[in-house]
Amino acid sequence: MGFDPAFAASIVPKVLASIGTTLGVTVLSCLLAAMLGFVLEVVRRRNMATRLGLRFLIDVIRSTPLLVQLYFLYYVLPVYGVRLPALIIGVAALSIYYSGYLAEVFKAGIDSIARGQWEAAKALGLGTAPTILLVIAPQMLRNVAAPAGGYFISIFKSTPYLAIIAVPEAFGSAIDVASDTFRYTEPMLVVGAIFLAIALVMSFLIRLLEMRLALSVKR
Repeated sequence: MGFDPAFAASIVPKVLASIGTTLGVTVLSCLLAAMLGFVLEVVRRRNMATRLGLRFLIDVIRSTPLLVQLYFLYYVLPVYGVRLPALIIGVAALSIYYSGYLAEVFKAGIDSIARGQWEAAKALGLGTAPTILLVIAPQMLRNVAAPAGGYFISIFKSTPYLAIIAVPEAFGSAIDVASDTFRYTEPMLVVGAIFLAIALVMSFLIRLLEMRLALSVKR
């Protein structure tokens, strides 16, 4: 069965109809993952006990496959009486998983700031958390834009995992078409092309942000 351009064109509207869910999940997951990752890194710096405990937690998050975490949240939590909509489970799984990676990105960004900044904040009487939030974080952003942006793109590319728990995102729509028609070439090519286009746009915007931040440093 060869490739049918007409059939491929006919399924584009159906896949695009679900792209809003995909983008919404991506944006929300990026925001939550960044917030959670930053909180993990800030709390990790409080003392030795939290450093060791959160180091272990972050390693667990990063070392466990996303698919396993997704299945756990969707199928195991209801056994203990915790039942959440599939969309919330999907966003939670993506946010938790990538927060572990973003915590390491923020760690590297914070560590790259000159020690004198910490000493100046300490001389002003600021604690660790206020120092990071008010002094270090604004300077850190230009150092973490590229790696954090890379993980944001990874979050977008991971949204097809949510199809296994029936979240109506773009890849799930393509799978529905393939299952109904027994034609997989056209749906996979269409959804792949759409993901590629959006990922390229995201990469371009991240590069623009990097250039803007680099120019702001030179001024």
